[in-house]
Amino acid sequence: MEFHTWIAFLMASIFIAVSPGSGAVLSMSHGLAYGVRQASTTIWGLEAGLVLILLIAGGGVGAVLVASELAFTVVKVLGACYLIYLGWCQWRSAGNALDVAHLRDAAHLPWRKRLLIGFLTNATNPKGIIFMVAVLPQFLSASQPLWLQLLIMAATIVGVDVLVMHGYAFGASALRRWMRSASAQRGQNRVFGGLLMLIGAGLFFVRRQPN
Repeated sequence: MEFHTWIAFLMASIFIAVSPGSGAVLSMSHGLAYGVRQASTTIWGLEAGLVLILLIAGGGVGAVLVASELAFTVVKVLGACYLIYLGWCQWRSAGNALDVAHLRDAAHLPWRKRLLIGFLTNATNPKGIIFMVAVLPQFLSASQPLWLQLLIMAATIVGVDVLVMHGYAFGASALRRWMRSASAQRGQNRVFGGLLMLIGAGLFFVRRQPN
């Protein structure tokens, strides 16, 4: 990959990362609930899903989702329902007085579950797949090995996204001192739960790119 091409892809990766979406909302939600250290597991799950999307798009499978109405609809509905389910669970979550010292050592969700939640949040997002399918061909060169280009792209986009998502988690975690009461926790659960449900509902209106 040429250096100027990599710079252009780096700029696109920054744009993808900072754009508000389900990953940002999830990072802030877990950062506020568990702190940055525990939210890191969720973020690495997000990155695993992001890499999967990149490989799907880079391997040409993503084009099938854009071209096939049925395949696209299935992925879209699954992704939307999953986000709405996550949001509803968080909305209904009861608030408890927050013990900050305790949460530094243990999270309410096991790390495997947080990792899986992060992975599924990105892996079932058709908007991410569409964006990758639209963007990747502009940076791929037929004269260079595909695997090497995808490796460079994956390292770039994951590096950027890890920093941005940790920034979101850190910003939310900084508010934890004001979120110790049960009522404050119920409020943040409903805010982030509502946002996840809205983002999930918005996926139902995502359309395939015209053939």
